Amino acid sequence: MTTVVSERLWAYALFAGALSSAGVPLYLYAPKFYFDNYGVGLATLGVALFCLRLLDVVQDPLLGRLSTVFSSRRPSVLCVAAFVLSSAMIGLFAVEPPVAPLLWFVLMLTLVFSTFSFLTINFYAQGVAKAKRLGPAGHLRLARWRETGGLIGICVASASPAVFAAVSSVPFAMFAGVFAAMTCMAALAMAGEWDRDMIRQPQAFAHVLRDRTARQILLIGLVNAAPVAVTSTLFLFYVESRLTAPDAAGPLLLLFFMSAALAAPLWTFLAERFGLKRVLRAAMGLAIFSLFWVLFLNSGDVIAFGVICVLSGAAVGADMTLIPAVFAQRIAHIGASTTDGFGLWSFVSKFSLAVAAVILLPSLEFAGFRSGQENSAAALGVLTWTYALVPCALKLLAIAVLQRTDLRES
Repeated sequence: MTTVVSERLWAYALFAGALSSAGVPLYLYAPKFYFDNYGVGLATLGVALFCLRLLDVVQDPLLGRLSTVFSSRRPSVLCVAAFVLSSAMIGLFAVEPPVAPLLWFVLMLTLVFSTFSFLTINFYAQGVAKAKRLGPAGHLRLARWRETGGLIGICVASASPAVFAAVSSVPFAMFAGVFAAMTCMAALAMAGEWDRDMIRQPQAFAHVLRDRTARQILLIGLVNAAPVAVTSTLFLFYVESRLTAPDAAGPLLLLFFMSAALAAPLWTFLAERFGLKRVLRAAMGLAIFSLFWVLFLNSGDVIAFGVICVLSGAAVGADMTLIPAVFAQRIAHIGASTTDGFGLWSFVSKFSLAVAAVILLPSLEFAGFRSGQENSAAALGVLTWTYALVPCALKLLAIAVLQRTDLRES
């Protein structure tokens, strides 16, 4: 325990938890909050979110480069970014819009997305330097703390609005306040960890992309993130329309993330003992096995789907822990700029989510699916097959790419 305290791994877990708790309310709660409280149309909010998500994807490599440029002033710059993130979250949920609600929604989310991405890129880049100082298996040890903390943050953020609603008439304002306090605490905990001596490399993106193994790991990240993007995009629709259990969506989502959080440390222990590639392959196989059974569920099969959430959530725990650790090891091995490298990594991770929303939702609408309405058997069939088989096919592709990737030096 003394070693953990002296190595300050808890600070990385706390910071990861604060960052991760910013993501859930934005995608799950913010649109409904502005629809319910300010009457902004869902279609308008959907278009705004897509444009913001597209901006978020495109700007990540640029934020990585910006992080390198300001590396000599990292601690102060990141402190300002944490303050802006906290203020924007309060502005989003706790401040009456001083301008048109849609404009305020877009402005606050732009600030949240940009500062969230900037902090995340620097946080993962700092992890590379930290892992070097931790010695053998340092990347896996750090990932165990960081990703477990992040997943716990997601679980807390998922449950917080419902808990606050029981004690307050403004639960989202309370959430924003608690988030701001937690982010400030996390920023203080990490204040002494940020390195200032990052090497500037004028061709850092090219440096990463020229390396064959780094390109393959990025491809694994892209293909392996796609199944999660598919299931995340369709989760609420599936629970509401196929299982006809909309009230179970929240508990099932919490079950999924809790399973991921509990499994994350186990995957890192297994990777240390049996090797990264073997354990990643097993986790991908578990994801395929669990999602395949979605095909056989019927209306009301909530318990069976809960079991699937546990298994698929456990598999996601490996995705979130091991693959970033592999990429971090490779970046360190080839001596590339860590902020630029994780700018590319963040771009790849978010690109799948943006593409999934653009392709899947119009495809469902074309098939005749309508959310919140009675749907034909054919439309529900398309929803089910898309939710189950598309991720399975993408996972098989990820396994194929993994097999061709040499991780021994990573």
